[in-house]
Amino acid sequence: MSIRNRTYGHRVTHVLVTGGAGFIGSHVTRALLSAGHQVRILDVGHPAAHAGALPGGVNGVPVLRADLRDPAAVAGALRGIDAVIHQAAMVGMGVDLGDLPEYVGCNDLGTAVLLAEMAHAGVRRLVLASSMVVYGEGAYACPEHGPTRPADRDIADLAAGRFEPGCPRCGYRLSPMPIDEDAPLDPRSVYAATKLAQEHLSAAWARQCGGSVVALRYHNVYGPGMPKDTPYSGVAAIFRSALQAGRAPRVFEDGGQRRDFVHVSDVARANLSGLDATAEDRIGLRAYNVASGRPATVGELAAALAAAFGGPDPVVTGEFRLGDVRHVVASPARAARELGFTASVDLVSGVTEFAHAALRG
Repeated sequence: MSIRNRTYGHRVTHVLVTGGAGFIGSHVTRALLSAGHQVRILDVGHPAAHAGALPGGVNGVPVLRADLRDPAAVAGALRGIDAVIHQAAMVGMGVDLGDLPEYVGCNDLGTAVLLAEMAHAGVRRLVLASSMVVYGEGAYACPEHGPTRPADRDIADLAAGRFEPGCPRCGYRLSPMPIDEDAPLDPRSVYAATKLAQEHLSAAWARQCGGSVVALRYHNVYGPGMPKDTPYSGVAAIFRSALQAGRAPRVFEDGGQRRDFVHVSDVARANLSGLDATAEDRIGLRAYNVASGRPATVGELAAALAAAFGGPDPVVTGEFRLGDVRHVVASPARAARELGFTASVDLVSGVTEFAHAALRG
């Protein structure tokens, strides 16, 4: 599907938001309502995202508690629906490989059931919450050999504190570059593999039934309502939970990992843009980075958050996780050009707000 330089008129639609009571889903729900859309929410209340009870509603919209792997429940939720924004997923690195079946079940089987029921119901418009993790490592350049993909990270190098990737041919240290949506995809964790599978399933569905899919590859999303004290949450929530408990944020490796931190309010706006871009005459899947375009290191995020919260200061531990990647720096150009989406919240303003915002219990 190619969406280029087109202006999309606002259309009021009846939208099903899967995972609509979760962190990002609840912000998307509110943005849809503010834009005048009708919304239905389906959410299973998975404990990885909801430590407490699932709310009965979001901004006055009742929450239908159901599992995406239940075809009858999904079929009922799709009645009268024009489009689906699919947020429901297990996220994060998880605890260990014992989580693998649950990741695949929730993310891939759940998506497969949703797509099958959408085809049966005649719903052909889908906005998919994908992730930058599908890239694996980001884009790099070698001073000698130009654009280069690094080899897999070696556990001996990591244990010795050698975190920066080198050129596989000459060994020179590689420089991170912005990665765009046409980069090779190379998932390096269970979660990443399931997110790429979601894209593949959605693309196959679109080709077979004539559907239109906008896959939003979220970079590191942060903001009010993130779940606290869970290994399935993002690094911003892990740091914020530590600060709230009076503990110093623990920064892995040397803190120099580069990421693009994007505020959840911007992510919600990107979903509205993605919804407008789905159309019956646009068949197939088109992917977009959802990012600020202003990268920062994990150490810089921890320091800014601790300063805004009032301490304690972060501790750089040298610890590492083999499934982590070193740098992922996003190019937001396609989303700006084709969706008209540009992130508006800068990191300083966003972190200052997030330092004192409520977390999800």
